Amino acid sequence: MGKYKNRLRVLLFPMILAAGIIGGLLFGNYLGRNNSAYRLRGLLQQMAVSQNKLTHTLSLLEREYVDSLPMDTLVEQMIPILLKKLDPHSVYISAEEMAEMNDPLEGEFDGIGVVFNMATDTVIVLNVIPKGPSDKAGVKAGDRIIKINDSIVAGQKIPQNQIVKRLRGPRGTEVRLALERRPIEGLVDVVVERGVIPIKSIEASFVIADGIGYIKLGQFSRTSHAELQLALLKLRAEGIQKVIFDLRGNSGGFLDQAILIANEFLHKGQLIVYTEDRHRTRMSEYANGTGMAQDMEVAVLIDEYSASSSEILAGALQDNDRGTIIGRRSFGKGLVQRQIGYPDGSALRLTTARYYTPTGRSIQKPYAYGEGEEYEADLWHRYENNEFFSADSIHFADSLKRITPKGKVVYGGGGIMPDLFIPADTTDLTPYFIEVSGRNILYRYTIEYADRHREALNAVTTLDELTTLLNSDRTLVEQFVAYAARQGVAPRQRDIARSRKLIEAQLRAYIGRNTVLEDNGFYANIHPVDPVTTRAIKELQAK
Repeated sequence: MGKYKNRLRVLLFPMILAAGIIGGLLFGNYLGRNNSAYRLRGLLQQMAVSQNKLTHTLSLLEREYVDSLPMDTLVEQMIPILLKKLDPHSVYISAEEMAEMNDPLEGEFDGIGVVFNMATDTVIVLNVIPKGPSDKAGVKAGDRIIKINDSIVAGQKIPQNQIVKRLRGPRGTEVRLALERRPIEGLVDVVVERGVIPIKSIEASFVIADGIGYIKLGQFSRTSHAELQLALLKLRAEGIQKVIFDLRGNSGGFLDQAILIANEFLHKGQLIVYTEDRHRTRMSEYANGTGMAQDMEVAVLIDEYSASSSEILAGALQDNDRGTIIGRRSFGKGLVQRQIGYPDGSALRLTTARYYTPTGRSIQKPYAYGEGEEYEADLWHRYENNEFFSADSIHFADSLKRITPKGKVVYGGGGIMPDLFIPADTTDLTPYFIEVSGRNILYRYTIEYADRHREALNAVTTLDELTTLLNSDRTLVEQFVAYAARQGVAPRQRDIARSRKLIEAQLRAYIGRNTVLEDNGFYANIHPVDPVTTRAIKELQAK
């Protein structure tokens, strides 16, 4: 009986898929052109042939192929090939992939509440979430996890994602850890009861200059808008009137969160975004005038990895002459996907509409059906064309020109072009820096440094305290150079002198991340060598 049900499901699934996708495409095209009964009858016959051919082929494979085929696996492999012929963003997601993709966007997961790294093939606890499961169990920053549930994990070259799977699990269940805690002899055993762990989409939020706040949004998750409101309230309490909103590297997420965040900055009645589907059905979103940042000057930072929801937000502010967009041209994803779930936990993300900025720009970069590899190579082509280093290398067709209410010229057709273009800065990237960074020596040194100064770092609670602590070590770079030499990278004094500011900033940033301040400690120390952030500060100070 089970075999019969499985075979029936295998036969029905492609029929439904073919009817939904192939039939939908053909039937929609037909209705857009002709409404005669004759054409409709012919189209339905064509649909039937397509469905029968697909299901017939699968049936033949199952009955006649020389080897026994796992039909479920075959179907799983077939669907992505079908979708690949559509557009670059229509995808099939397996049940396993869905779980991995959803965690960062849902805003929470079940786990033990630690931030760790495996730079030395050992799980090193960088931070423990306050009042989380590990904190309650007595796990401390700097601990090495040697065993998980009696299985040795240190020095076993276990992939980091596998370590994550072992540490995560349903809330209320327990995981036993054996920890190495310097300078204590022997292993420290703890039992951690897994619980709900919040995931922050706002990675950093702090005062970066007098009257100016900095907010780094890593992705648009279900909690992003609520997190932003809390960040703005906190920054306002600290006296900020202007804000830098960093969307670099943010590939998107939930569309509704981008709309809600844009609403915080825009005035009542201003258009945020609109979408159009194949039937030209238009849906528009407008600001309702309740935003708490309507009076704030804002600079939005973007780069070639800012996509989708990031582009909706940047485009909404740019087209409404609200703030300054700074950085490099964004990715160029202007297609809207609808997620359709299957009973087994997998899902289809099907492109159903295009979105447009308030001036009517489609910022989807060009693509050809079925040519996904060429589409993915676009960023490499930009690099080859010198677009990362010169705005003059970026060209837009005049037909894509739009004008904002205050007369600013903007373009569609492939991402958001910033108001102020800042080229990629390679000035201080000497061979020495590339080697110590690329071989992870620079980062590994900060782990060792944190071990030697763990008590002092654990006492840090504010950025001012962190700055005081780091400023007290006047030989930080020299100590690192000596460490790198012990790791096989000989000093190159000319390179070190040229890259010194970059080396020191990265050392301070990684050490800062090893405190309770986490990414606030990182970004507060890296921004002095970040030309995009420093330019944003200057722009806001001039207003």
